[in-house]
Amino acid sequence: MTGNSRNGRPYRRLTIWQRALGLPCWLCGGEIAYWITGPEAGRHPEAFTLDHAVPLSHGGDLLDPANARTAHRRCNSARGNRTTTRKPTRSSRRW
Repeated sequence: MTGNSRNGRPYRRLTIWQRALGLPCWLCGGEIAYWITGPEAGRHPEAFTLDHAVPLSHGGDLLDPANARTAHRRCNSARGNRTTTRKPTRSSRRW
């Protein structure tokens, strides 16, 4: 296993550093539930995840702090590997 894997020590350090910043989700702007940790964090939609501004599948660097972003699990999953982000839409129409 190489040092550039998600299971490697450098990636864990980057994740810990990003989490410690306590930033809101870069995709929706909402507050992240940082208190959710352990196994339940892997399933909770409001939990912290490390996202990459330039997706890894598009050549983004796994370990570059400038490419690291804080996101909700649901926002990160919904974005997938797209390089653009959608602005939140209004829930009601203007008549």
